[in-house]
Amino acid sequence: MWIDINAYTGSWPYKQLRNSTLSGLAGRMDRFGIDKAVVAGLSGIHYKNTQPANEELYQELKSQSGYQERFIPFAVINPAYPGWKQDLKKCIANGFRGVRIYPQYHDYLPDDPACIELARICREEGLITALTIRMVDSRQRSWLDIPHVAGTAVGEWTLRNFMPLIRAVPDAPYFILNIANGLAVDQADLPLLKKANVLFDTSGRSLGFMPDLLKQYPAEKFAFGSHSPILDYVTGMLRIASLRPDEAGERDKELMRSGNALRFLKQRG
Repeated sequence: MWIDINAYTGSWPYKQLRNSTLSGLAGRMDRFGIDKAVVAGLSGIHYKNTQPANEELYQELKSQSGYQERFIPFAVINPAYPGWKQDLKKCIANGFRGVRIYPQYHDYLPDDPACIELARICREEGLITALTIRMVDSRQRSWLDIPHVAGTAVGEWTLRNFMPLIRAVPDAPYFILNIANGLAVDQADLPLLKKANVLFDTSGRSLGFMPDLLKQYPAEKFAFGSHSPILDYVTGMLRIASLRPDEAGERDKELMRSGNALRFLKQRG
């Protein structure tokens, strides 16, 4: 069984995307043998008010029988926007299983009190907070895309940027997605990260060194993710499937294919 914990439906204003609907995503999943996918509304990253993207995803989920069993919706929430708590309540009522936040695009820092409050509410409600390190490669970004992010002069973040949130709410469950610039954190944060309830997806460039990462972190910390439709659908799978027996046993591979995702999502395989 395979579960993709990092997929989207919707549009990206600076790039033409293919298979950017649930129908297109389902076709990719069928082609590569993926059973379920965690999905969010890509358009919400650029909407001033993110809730319409969540509503669009909810309506798309209802448009065809079987979608609600195959797709696991996550809401895009902007805690810097007034009314986000009401939006979150609506999404919970509609069956959303987690939230995705984008401080880089919504112009706040992870240690913002509202962001910390959001993570705490998610923890209390049994929701997963998904942190995306990179959306697109900044070397190929449009000049209209974010030139910098709040509190820093560079366009791309590393895992270090999100550690203040994890330190503030260490017992919340987190997905950490598309890690492009490494899993390195300050030495003082390393024990916390190893102990924290986090799941790294396999879509990021830095996950190309899976054998080395599995020496630092147990297999229980990783899960398949595609970052589709922005990235290709195969690379994240190959990072698991290509592991040699001396690098990861069959049990470890099954955990990464679906077991860890099922544990986080509290679903039965």
